[in-house]
Amino acid sequence: MKLFAAELNFRTIAEEFELPERFPEDAHAEALQATDRHANQRRDLRDIPFVTIDPAGSMDLDQAVNIQDAPGVASGISDGGAGTDGGASADGGGASADGGGNAARWRVLYAIADVAAFVDPAGALMAESLQRGQTMYLPDEPTRLHPAELSEGSASLLPDQTRPAVVWDILLRADGEVADCTVYRALIRSVKRFDYTEVEADMKGGTLHPAIAQLPEVGRARQGSDLRRQAINLRLPSISVERVEAEDGSERYELEIDERLEMNDFNAELSLLAGMCAGEMMVRAGVGILRTLPPAGEKDIAAFDHGARALGFDRAGRSIGELLADIDASTPRGMALMRDAQSLLRGAGYQHFGLVGGGAEAGASEPGGADGAASAGEAAAVEPSIHAGIGGHYAHVTAPLRRLVDRFATEVCLAIANSEPIPEWVTANVEHVLGTMKSSGQTASAVDRACLGLTEAVVLQPWVGQNFNATVLHSEGKESAKILVEEPPILTSCAGGPDEASTIKVTLIKADPAERKVRFAWPAD
Repeated sequence: MKLFAAELNFRTIAEEFELPERFPEDAHAEALQATDRHANQRRDLRDIPFVTIDPAGSMDLDQAVNIQDAPGVASGISDGGAGTDGGASADGGGASADGGGNAARWRVLYAIADVAAFVDPAGALMAESLQRGQTMYLPDEPTRLHPAELSEGSASLLPDQTRPAVVWDILLRADGEVADCTVYRALIRSVKRFDYTEVEADMKGGTLHPAIAQLPEVGRARQGSDLRRQAINLRLPSISVERVEAEDGSERYELEIDERLEMNDFNAELSLLAGMCAGEMMVRAGVGILRTLPPAGEKDIAAFDHGARALGFDRAGRSIGELLADIDASTPRGMALMRDAQSLLRGAGYQHFGLVGGGAEAGASEPGGADGAASAGEAAAVEPSIHAGIGGHYAHVTAPLRRLVDRFATEVCLAIANSEPIPEWVTANVEHVLGTMKSSGQTASAVDRACLGLTEAVVLQPWVGQNFNATVLHSEGKESAKILVEEPPILTSCAGGPDEASTIKVTLIKADPAERKVRFAWPAD
């Protein structure tokens, strides 16, 4: 059953949540005229072939990657190479390539768009981004954090363009653990833009680009590290609203389950890797901005285990991460379990420590972030919190085109790596930034739910009274249950009290676009 909506108006949702439709003229003008404020601080890595991996059609490209053998495993890179001029040291932190158990196996160069290089701390772009917080992705048109001239132009890591970037230079051991890392400003040049479908096909065909030929090995090694940290890695396929063109040239919208590809997971591991390096660097230096998540409570874990057993899964002494790693999330029950595991990841937030207005010291005795001076003697007053879903300290530093806090956290790491003071514009605005991230995060979640709810209601409206196949996630007594409708893919509730983990037929009894709600009932008529 292929269900679609011929007409949908997401602008009403944008208006409801007061999302800005355009940027002020001075912000556009500044974006057009912006140049690299740190041009004299960059290493030249343009001879290294970086590539990007993003959803098809993306233009706001935050990350580019090159993975190679670590120095000593194969020939290193002479310009900016490890252990030569401030790259990841080949003999520090257990990173020696001498064949020992702690030898580095890979060198990961992970380049991030250097948005701060284009944004005047006293300018219109700074003021506007401090209000917006993050890009809001509606199905018809995103509400961007930065003007397209910047986010899809001069700051984006587009192919065949020289771009300023912040490069995370990381040495990894064969077991996926970090041997050493540092971060610095550089000039890079992406040679190819890939989408996930392309690199998945290349991986299966044995034709991956040399820059990412070792990404599957690195990704699997990092997944092993995830399990050792008891991280909760959700591989839940997302349900998206897709705009497609019909045969008659008209547009329509469909609900689709995005295929979860292995290369998607491997690429995501690189972002997590850089974020963990940033988090550990900050904690060692006693200053930073962390992404945090409290551990799940015993009640939530017990509820998850109950639901898992009802769906036919039993942890049997394994960690939750180990259980989820073995689940096929493309099946209805696997998808239901992944969805249930989201209840274990509630309460994410941000924490800053060691930062005070007027500038903070971020000295570090070596680029990897060894013992550093805390700012104004206050770092010890705050205990840095971990991200329980990742199993360690973590920071957002890999999506500055789309998320405000990444620009600020990155500057902290650069200051630590260079034993320099943190810029005053970072310390002066940190409270404002985290307040904006909290409010914009809440808005983004509400906008996502509203867009999905509208699409579900419009798509299903002609089908009220029809029966659908569903899997029961949780029974809520005799009155209602949480269900996964198989086609179209909808996570919702139904009236009635079917047994948990049962496969049932339900009747669609309500699809109201005005309320953006659908409702099913069991038993089916």
